[in-house]
Amino acid sequence: MKNFAFSILSLFLFATCYAGDTITVHKDSRLDILTAKQAASNKVSQKMTPNGQYKGYRLQIIATNSRDDAFKVKALFLQNFPDKQSYVSYQSPNFRVRVGDFVNKGDAEKFKADLIKIFVDGVDIVEDVIEYTPNP
Repeated sequence: MKNFAFSILSLFLFATCYAGDTITVHKDSRLDILTAKQAASNKVSQKMTPNGQYKGYRLQIIATNSRDDAFKVKALFLQNFPDKQSYVSYQSPNFRVRVGDFVNKGDAEKFKADLIKIFVDGVDIVEDVIEYTPNP
């Protein structure tokens, strides 16, 4: 492993020492490309959970212990926003209705302004695992 690391290092870097204490390093331009690719990969992986799903935001419009109330709220939401996704989940003792799949919190805040007009009891922005397909 050490030999492999040394070989890679010597492949990309070439240092020449001159008289005195001046060192000139000649860097291979491919290192910049590799660094950019690694930075892009790190940026994407920060938004992912360990099992490959994406972290994002949803708007929670109700948390109730009544299943019927939760599905009534979901139906009302779908009547007003048929093109948006809605999700009902159960975490004892509450049913939660969450809507949307937002990568950015700013987008969730914009949509929250529309929802508050219909759901006056309150709409909360919550972090959640979302359905998202990144652009290649």
